[in-house]
Amino acid sequence: MEPTLDVGQRVLVNRFLYHFTDPSPGDIVVFHPPKGADNGTECGAPHGPREACARPTPQESSQNFIKRIVAGPGDTLSVRDGHPVVNGVEKGEESYIRPCGAATACNLPKAIKIPPGYYFMMGDNRGESDDSRFWGPVPRGWIIGKAFATYWPPDRIGIL
Repeated sequence: MEPTLDVGQRVLVNRFLYHFTDPSPGDIVVFHPPKGADNGTECGAPHGPREACARPTPQESSQNFIKRIVAGPGDTLSVRDGHPVVNGVEKGEESYIRPCGAATACNLPKAIKIPPGYYFMMGDNRGESDDSRFWGPVPRGWIIGKAFATYWPPDRIGIL
């Protein structure tokens, strides 16, 4: 999630919010990724080299990840220069991201459809992030909560 968060930075997470409202694109969330995401490459369905992973593995990992939601249930998604293109509209100015560069996952022009009840996550360090592009969308039930503030280290305390 660099540059938004540094490795080792600590966050506060609201675990109750999503009992009352749905997650939204732009939310930074803590969640359990699909099993195999720890390797960054395990997708639950075959996919071409020019499209994101459309289905996760069916098992939940015990790891905790933190990423930004970029698309939700029913959305179509492709990726252009590291920016999500959701329902045919490229995400506007994303001043919080690190540019994608020439990585193969920076351009995935073949659109996928996010299944009902799933969310597509991307890290802010788009060229180096292991995220839903590689291991698929995440079921809502695997989302732990929304990160809303940082508390460590002291020089990085603030609201997300």
